[in-house]
Amino acid sequence: MISFILRRLGAGLILIVVVPTLTFLLAFAGTANVSRNMLGNDASAAQVAAKNHELGLDQPLLTQYLHWATNVIHGDFGASWFTQQKITDAIASRLPVTLSMVLLAVAVTAIVSTLLGMVAAVRGGVFDRVIQVLSILGFSLPNFWVALMMVLAFAIAIPLFPATGYVPFSTDPGGWALALVLPVFSLVLGGIANSSQQVRGAVIDVLRQDFIRTLRSRGLSRNSVLLRHALRNAASPALMVLSLQFIGLLGGAVVIEKVFAIPGLGTLTVNAASQSDLPVLMGVVVNLVVMVVIVNLIIDVLSGWVNPKVRVQ
Repeated sequence: MISFILRRLGAGLILIVVVPTLTFLLAFAGTANVSRNMLGNDASAAQVAAKNHELGLDQPLLTQYLHWATNVIHGDFGASWFTQQKITDAIASRLPVTLSMVLLAVAVTAIVSTLLGMVAAVRGGVFDRVIQVLSILGFSLPNFWVALMMVLAFAIAIPLFPATGYVPFSTDPGGWALALVLPVFSLVLGGIANSSQQVRGAVIDVLRQDFIRTLRSRGLSRNSVLLRHALRNAASPALMVLSLQFIGLLGGAVVIEKVFAIPGLGTLTVNAASQSDLPVLMGVVVNLVVMVVIVNLIIDVLSGWVNPKVRVQ
């Protein structure tokens, strides 16, 4: 198990290095007009050159990268080109907001998709067809459209939940939960549709195995066979899909945060991209890659613990 974790950790470290490096090279290779855009069209060539020197954009690309990477290793992501706010402070204030929404969405997706997938696999018939139809419908609806419909239905027509804004958990746990109901539902609809079908297929495959028939022939109850044996053996593919869902939810959070005016990483990323605030973008990229690697490592460890065949592979 330790060698398995070390292999996964090594692959994650490579990803942490490669993705930010490629992103930096692609982003900073096209910075010719950044200073001009910051200063305006009326700026003189001397002013633009001075701004390039101030930002370090007049240096070779490799020199810029080495300088940035050295600072990042020491925990310094620099400051925003526009607001002068330290990037670590900006991310630290917004990361808990996005994480609370995404992790809650992952938990809801895991629980609901497991229940729906198991019901569809075990009961079959009408239940299976209804769940499949609902899954296809949920997967086909864009999350931003779902978000807008949720606002119209449950924040305006029936004012049960706030339409916009975010309340920190430490300030008001009840207000935090109410503020996240509509954003989380908008995020998880497509994920539940996809994951439930994966769970359904995995459970059906396991229930057809010979060892399941053997367990039943020994007199074990249906619930015991299903929960203690079938579900555990079907967990590995479901966990793999869940790790992909986490990545997808991080991407979907960008749109959902804009719809509900939630001050998270998605809003920070959109604002930085619209302004070509490259240091902020790079800080967000590094932190997102680290989060993805950590979550994938956790999922891999859980998969290896549940199914020893994963460790061998």
